Amino acid sequence: MARVVVVGGGNAGLCAALSARAEGAEVLLLDRGPADGSGSDSYFTGGLFRVAYDGLDQLEAIVGPLGMDPSTGIDAFAKYSEADFLEDWGRVTGYRCDAELAETVVGTSYDAITWLSGHKVPFLSGLVVDSAGRVRHTRPGWHGGFVEVSGAGPGLMAALLKAADNAGIRREHGVGVRSIERSAEGFRLVSRYAHGETVFHDADAVILASGGFQADPEWRTRALGPGWDLARVRASRYNTGRGIRIAQDLGAALYGNWSGCHAVAWSVGSRDAGDPKANHIFERESYPFGITVNVHGERFIDEASDFGAYTYARYGREVLRQDEQRAWQLFDAQCEEQLMDEYRTKNPEAARTRADTLEELAAKLAARGVDRDHLLRTVAEYNAAVDESVDFNPYVKDGRGTKGLRFDKSNWSRKLERGPFEAYEVTCGITFTFGGVRIGTDASVLDEDGRPIPGLFACGEMVGGLYYFNYASGTGLTSGAVLGRLAGRRAAEVVAHA
Repeated sequence: MARVVVVGGGNAGLCAALSARAEGAEVLLLDRGPADGSGSDSYFTGGLFRVAYDGLDQLEAIVGPLGMDPSTGIDAFAKYSEADFLEDWGRVTGYRCDAELAETVVGTSYDAITWLSGHKVPFLSGLVVDSAGRVRHTRPGWHGGFVEVSGAGPGLMAALLKAADNAGIRREHGVGVRSIERSAEGFRLVSRYAHGETVFHDADAVILASGGFQADPEWRTRALGPGWDLARVRASRYNTGRGIRIAQDLGAALYGNWSGCHAVAWSVGSRDAGDPKANHIFERESYPFGITVNVHGERFIDEASDFGAYTYARYGREVLRQDEQRAWQLFDAQCEEQLMDEYRTKNPEAARTRADTLEELAAKLAARGVDRDHLLRTVAEYNAAVDESVDFNPYVKDGRGTKGLRFDKSNWSRKLERGPFEAYEVTCGITFTFGGVRIGTDASVLDEDGRPIPGLFACGEMVGGLYYFNYASGTGLTSGAVLGRLAGRRAAEVVAHA
């Protein structure tokens, strides 16, 4: 009998399994996806972990020597305090996030990254020096303290799976847990394998780490509202909320922002959910440096209200609200240095339109259904409204905005006037949902009276209360690692006293 069973094999589940195993527990990990980890949302991430640190020496202990001269402006990134992390998290969620859980994640973030590094997760600095010799985040217009994994999501999963195998954790893939019942010995899990066999697993403690319900179009439409069945699922096709239902059947309290989700601007050329070759190549997150228009040729958002790290996860919702659930991000030649690598893919599915003049670009987009005349008028009005008295600076909120428009742009405004011009067609891509089960600061699943359900733990995207309305980049993987470690440790304690 496996004394601890972990349901879900992404970042959170693997961290839970490694933590429980380190405490001496026998661990079985059950996962619906393939053995390479590509069935998890973690596989499809950019591999960013937001982390609090008190000095560059702490950062270098994880990523190695930065080797940057002070003249690059590295001092501006010398610290990202716990207070800064908490303030950013609170601000983007309207201060409705569970304060105790957020404090637990933030206060343990550096320790968690150090622990992961000890398991050979290959971390890199999130900082680079640009062509002007100035240090910046690897993503122009990004903000906050983070490190990233070499190889992004696939690199993270490869490292964690190897660590799990080295630790002697038994993994079974292609198996979906259908239900969990109380038994005399703890829990009995009823599982169905891909080939049709039904198997029973007994455990003293269970850790649920099977994600949200974003891959279930009926549930997300019922929870998020009309039109959400049309959103593209960015990552795992296995995250249908089954773990949440199982926890609820065991008495778990539901918690969090059930009408909220992480949703981004996503290329209309994206493939089906869960294609491991796609990873995150269809992200379109450089919108703060251009303008975005709908099928009517109208702007409908302030593209630069904040750093992209704090707006990208809510702009997908704005695109979904537009007619035909699609929009176009427009850039001119001045924007080239600010475009992320995903824009430079030569894949024909990039849904990119290029032209030497605005008139030619508008004509090409008209063939895609865009109102040509209104588009040209929108660009002309935008260009005329740009305040050129303020210097452009992509590394700070520069206040270079527009004046007098229905949707004024707050920062990083430049006239679209230098060819060639490009348009990237986007729709809404949903990453994960915010509603889930309620847990305590030790990752114990709580019932409706706030009491821990003995032996039952949860971590990862199925935890509710962490995010409301919006999301700060990199907090998801960090939360998964922190709460996964806690869940594993506590589950092992249950086993020790069984």
